[in-house]
Amino acid sequence: YKLSVSPEMDIMEYCRKEWRGNTPVAKRMRKGYEAVAQKFASIRRIRGDNYCAFRATLFQALSQAAQLPNWLQSEDLTMLPENLLNKYDWIKQWQLKRKPGKKTGEISDEIKEYLILLRKKWKNISEIKDPIEKQEACDKLFKNEEEEYSLYEALKFLMLNTAIELYNDDKNGRRVPVFSWLLFARDTSSNPCQLMHNHLNHIGHTGGLEQVEMFLLAYALQYTIQVYRLYKYSTDEFITLYPNDPEEDWPVVTLITEDDRHYNIPVRMCQETML
Repeated sequence: YKLSVSPEMDIMEYCRKEWRGNTPVAKRMRKGYEAVAQKFASIRRIRGDNYCAFRATLFQALSQAAQLPNWLQSEDLTMLPENLLNKYDWIKQWQLKRKPGKKTGEISDEIKEYLILLRKKWKNISEIKDPIEKQEACDKLFKNEEEEYSLYEALKFLMLNTAIELYNDDKNGRRVPVFSWLLFARDTSSNPCQLMHNHLNHIGHTGGLEQVEMFLLAYALQYTIQVYRLYKYSTDEFITLYPNDPEEDWPVVTLITEDDRHYNIPVRMCQETML
């Protein structure tokens, strides 16, 4: 039994424990943590198993959710797996967690269940007004492995749907965000089918999210993901926003990374800070 999200700990205490030496890297990390500590008092460690970007982002989004996002309220949401499978035969090769080679009907039913679960959990948590109770509900959800991993499958499928929309928009001459070109400029993902086979199917199994996929996650959730990238301290990229030109009405979640591979979360804002 592993904790998905560890209890909170003072940021600077955590930093002193992790980065003791006097190497340039350790000094830079300490400076980075000091900067984060200007805004946040504590840190919560996120379990690292190739799902940590999903886990950190979703945990933060649910922790501060005051309402159900519009896209989650949409009637079409639950029809999405069936509709996409009818249009794109290759989605039959979608890799469900620990369930390779399921029949098509089952894939669509199963993903539909995951999307319904995501809506239900988000709705229930967003309706809790008391911050302590809300936090307890989040902690409880992220201790339930079965549910937690089902939610990540839902997020992955939403990313695929977003990628298909962006790809089609670009093909039809509509304006797309720059990251979308980068996403499909990779040899391994020149179209949504390759993206699924070579990237999305592997997330959580053999790899985590790459930088360009963080943009895709942000677009799928319609959230701005603000990341303190500690190894980039004292450069322009120390605080990176996904997307870098966010929509004004998108809520913001904040994560911390030391290496762009593993993500933790800062909690307890010291003062109201504006983006």
